[in-house]
Amino acid sequence: MVSWSPDVAGRLSLQLLKGVGTALELKLQRLGLQSIEDLWMHLPLRYQDRTRLLPLAGLQPGDEALVQVQVVLADRAQGRRPSFLCRVQDGTGSLTLRFFHFNAGQMKSLTPGVCLECFGEVRPGPAGLEMIHPEYRVIPHLGLPVERAALTPIYPLTEGLPQTRIRRLLEQSLLYLTPEALPDLLPSAWLQRQGMPGLIEALRFLHQPPPNVDQQALLSGQHPAQQRLVLEELLAHHLSLQRVRAVLRAPGALSLPRSQTLQKQFLARLPFPLTAAQQRVGEEIAQDLTAQVPMLRLVQGDVGSGKTLVAALAVLQAVEAGQQAVVMAPTEILAEQHYRNFSAWLEPLGIQVAWLVGKLKGKARHQQLQAIASGEAQVVLGTHALFQEGVAFASLALLVIDEQHRFGVHQRLSLREKGCAEGRMPHQLIMTATPIPRTLTMSAYADLDVSIIDELPPGRTPIQTLVLADTRRDEVIERVREACQQGRQAYWVCTLIEESEALQCQAAEVTAAQLAERLPELTIGLVHGRMKAADKAEVMRAFKAGELALLVATTVIEVGVDVPNASLMIIENPERLGLAQLHQLRGRVGRGTAASHCVLMYHAPLSQAGRERLAVMRETQDGFRIAEKDLELRGPGEVLGTRQTGMMQFRIADLTRDAHWIPTLHVLAEQMLAQTPQEAEALIRRWMGSSEAYAQV
Repeated sequence: MVSWSPDVAGRLSLQLLKGVGTALELKLQRLGLQSIEDLWMHLPLRYQDRTRLLPLAGLQPGDEALVQVQVVLADRAQGRRPSFLCRVQDGTGSLTLRFFHFNAGQMKSLTPGVCLECFGEVRPGPAGLEMIHPEYRVIPHLGLPVERAALTPIYPLTEGLPQTRIRRLLEQSLLYLTPEALPDLLPSAWLQRQGMPGLIEALRFLHQPPPNVDQQALLSGQHPAQQRLVLEELLAHHLSLQRVRAVLRAPGALSLPRSQTLQKQFLARLPFPLTAAQQRVGEEIAQDLTAQVPMLRLVQGDVGSGKTLVAALAVLQAVEAGQQAVVMAPTEILAEQHYRNFSAWLEPLGIQVAWLVGKLKGKARHQQLQAIASGEAQVVLGTHALFQEGVAFASLALLVIDEQHRFGVHQRLSLREKGCAEGRMPHQLIMTATPIPRTLTMSAYADLDVSIIDELPPGRTPIQTLVLADTRRDEVIERVREACQQGRQAYWVCTLIEESEALQCQAAEVTAAQLAERLPELTIGLVHGRMKAADKAEVMRAFKAGELALLVATTVIEVGVDVPNASLMIIENPERLGLAQLHQLRGRVGRGTAASHCVLMYHAPLSQAGRERLAVMRETQDGFRIAEKDLELRGPGEVLGTRQTGMMQFRIADLTRDAHWIPTLHVLAEQMLAQTPQEAEALIRRWMGSSEAYAQV
């Protein structure tokens, strides 16, 4: 051990380590490593076994092997890509070392007779097995004892910071690892009951695992040392979200008494009754709104389950209490649909509805801003434009945020500021039609209460899903012709190409032109993300009004399009999309009483993951089953959307593998917050680092 002196924040400076100057410190900071403590928590991605020498005779392509060899031939090979080749042997067999990047000094040192210890991946080559750019060192003779007594960790890197450098820094840093420098923050009695190692023991093990370790357990993430840290990381994330919840609820909120009149009038005008699930969730929300702490509730409901009606009931409760309510959507298409729906529902009840989106300019925008600021507009619909500077509310008491996963936690926290008045915060109701696996709900949304509308309105017909290769495109076009000639409408969706919106829109334009040529008797519309908002809105209006038979679109129609007469959807290249997005797109049909179909037209060959995704879509319409499979295939960051991933990039935890810990960590979090809040704060800082600042938004 070495003596140390922490900085003013109680953390050890990286410059205590030999060789760390300003330049290297900046590279380490790119990895989020601000201190030696951060370095200890910089955990290996995987391990290589460099503890055992392997004979050349036993090597197979794909092996990562440590070998000791003697150079028997060294020469520069000419060709399209020059390389330096060393033919080596160890008495059992031979191997070629190939270097594409080499220099005169290297060629001079690697001469016949020189002995080397090499590590690299074995690959097939023109003259037998090869290692390309192996790590190597010159040794005095063959048969030298192997220096390493532990498996070699492979760490996350950044540009200009190779594995050898980060390993040397980690080895140095472990000299400072003591109980004083890194206290164990979990209750010791609980750790003993679980049979888990202490924190320092677990970290030393993971940075320098012994050669006799159970490699299968280590590589699968199931080793007790890994699971000790998995639990601590999941607990830190959960505690941080509980702190977000405490911050949001601390100021209190205006109690909104239950609606006695408006809700009854509203329900009486509907041509159908609410489902039992809608009634149950509506009751949970109504109860929340009467409290003097801000409601923080997430409503999940599959496509078409009637979440918007439940939101309308909450809005009416706010309006009847003399307050304003806001409904915010991620796209102008969805915002405009909400505006039409809420206007039709609420204006007959004498409620003034305003709307605010980016495309609204000049006098029209000024009038809407005035109505919002004066309180004349009791309900306001719009996009994120609602929360730009210059937008003021008279008495905002309720925020309804649709498709919240597209906004992300930072925006969720910032929205509350607009409704902050006299020390009170608005209630927040968050809706999503993207079913979120229970594992993610309990981790990514631990700051929210969760309600699930798990019942579809009666009369909805199941959607039949077909999976076809694009070699059958002519058949699919004929199917579109038949459906439209029978008075139905259809969607043709062009998916993302190479992550480029420009190419995506171009593909949609080309497809629309081709279909217009093949189907001259049909009226065809086109919608994509680069169109002007007014043009896009006009096409959507025409499609909804039945003036267009076929709508060619990019994935902008994923949410917010409700055309009951549309009964056929074609999705090109569905293998490019995640399951949740496919499920959302499919949900644009099947909204009426007619039999509906979704054709997933893929381009062969399909990857294994692509085959699995399309098979799940064909087999089920259960959004929660689809979401669980999506989580399994793509991971939490992708499922939640890129804006949410900052919170979900775990260092060692895997929500699919480690879901069994979630009930335990809920109990443990409550215990720590109640009994040892200082340890809870320290645990958040240890694992979240600077990223936990979102809790202060």
